[in-house]
Amino acid sequence: MFSHLLRIFLIWGLSLQLGWAVELKGSLTQGGLVIGHTEPKAQVFLDNQPIQISESGLFLLGFGRDAKPNSVLEIILSNGTKETKKLNIIQREYKIQRINGVSESKVTPNNNHLARIQEEAALVKKARTTNDHRTDFLTGFIWPAEGPITGVYGSQRILNSKPKIPHYGVDIAAPAGTIVKAPAAGIVTLAHPNMFLSGGTLILDHGYGLSSAFLHLQQTLVRKGERVEQGTPIAKIGATGRVTGAHLDWRINLFQTRLDPQLLVPPMGRINKE
Repeated sequence: MFSHLLRIFLIWGLSLQLGWAVELKGSLTQGGLVIGHTEPKAQVFLDNQPIQISESGLFLLGFGRDAKPNSVLEIILSNGTKETKKLNIIQREYKIQRINGVSESKVTPNNNHLARIQEEAALVKKARTTNDHRTDFLTGFIWPAEGPITGVYGSQRILNSKPKIPHYGVDIAAPAGTIVKAPAAGIVTLAHPNMFLSGGTLILDHGYGLSSAFLHLQQTLVRKGERVEQGTPIAKIGATGRVTGAHLDWRINLFQTRLDPQLLVPPMGRINKE
């Protein structure tokens, strides 16, 4: 298992040895994912919130788009010893685009659409509550598709002075019908043919609350409950939902915390071509 950990740690390039109680490896930045390891049977808390830990002492920490500059990590060992560390979270600047004069119908959904949007959002949220004690993420991640990057994590539009929800994924432009591959092994927790906003939508759970979502798909090639291995074809890129052209919107979540997929992969093409 730890040989797999070494591979993913080398990709991310960050390692912190916090005394003898815990080791953290990953990206201590807004949008970052960190893998921690401590003594088995220890208790882990981040900002006073309990963190799930495996029998071997493995745990995950996720920092959202707007994570504060400091977080507090507390480890309570099986003998009662406590160790507390302050984590400095790198703050990022995001691209903000201001557009005025947009038709109001394109800024605010009407009541008929809003009910459907809320119902579909509930399905996505439920899929992201999956808490399976698998560690598929330890093999690392590859790009699910390749092409020009046309949208990045954290960017935001302000339409008619109304801030819209930030973009929480990475957009990869490619022709409709291009195959999407599983970036890591996992189990399909949602396969929806056509949601109002995201069109064809697929969610793949990688274990311990870490999941990938794939949006605007032309077609899904797997079913809910199906297990897939890294590199398996799972869908085809499309232009479904509210989009202007064919592309894949790839997202990563740790439960409901939205992370930056680009922090989990090397520059595009390097691993996919190995």
